[in-house]
Amino acid sequence: MLTKLPAEAIHRVVRMALDEDAPSGDLTSQTLIPPSAQINAQLVAREDGVLSGEDLFRAAMALTDATIAVVFHLHDGERFTRGSVLADIAGPAQSVLQAERVALNFTQRMCGIATLTATYVAEVTGTKARIVDTRKTTPGLRLIERYAVRCGGGHNHRFSLSDAVMVKDNHLAIVAANQSIAITEALHNLRAALPHTTHIEVEVDRLDQLDAVLAANVDTILLDNFTTEQLREGVQHIAGRALVEASGGITLPRLREIAATGVDIISVGALTQNVRSLDLGLDIQTQ
Repeated sequence: MLTKLPAEAIHRVVRMALDEDAPSGDLTSQTLIPPSAQINAQLVAREDGVLSGEDLFRAAMALTDATIAVVFHLHDGERFTRGSVLADIAGPAQSVLQAERVALNFTQRMCGIATLTATYVAEVTGTKARIVDTRKTTPGLRLIERYAVRCGGGHNHRFSLSDAVMVKDNHLAIVAANQSIAITEALHNLRAALPHTTHIEVEVDRLDQLDAVLAANVDTILLDNFTTEQLREGVQHIAGRALVEASGGITLPRLREIAATGVDIISVGALTQNVRSLDLGLDIQTQ
């Protein structure tokens, strides 16, 4: 079951977007459309997809005008087909038109992320591999983009730099240059300085680095930009002593073969970095 986004977080990000889009109102609608005009509209899918962003769509309308009524017929995480009516909207014409672009921008992008994620998740069905996102998100929008990943059946990596330790090649290079100690010793020192509940993940880019990292009893080992055969060798060598994550060069055509190597986690930056917004439209209903 999906955990909903906090209402205060939705309010904050939607309010910022509305202020950006209409700092002094909608000049066109306020000049052209009578204040008394009321409309009915529908949120319609122009292509197949997975829904995400219903609460942000609703918030964009409500924060513009509390009298706008929005009724969704599907909910986040549910699939829809081209032509589906996702929601009905009714209210003052000026207000609906002013909120339209912001409401659509959020929902289209979130549906795009959810739909792409669902495609990746479907590819690893029947394996133990879990599809996760990365920190390659739009600044300020990480919370909602990662929610969209969950709507598509994916999982989230650490949310921020403060949530877990992830030792990458640059960290190790700097440690080696400044402290002149081996990887294992550096990782033991790291563990000793942290609370016992802190998860430690270490990135390696060569198979010959595995023993030094395993000797430090880390929780997860990330195999970065490994070939499929190298991933298989890495999984066999680690042999359950740590979780194994595959990352780097992850594409949909080779996803199945990566999952078949036995990795536990496949992290995919493209879920939030290279996503295409889904085509949705707000259609005004005329008599």
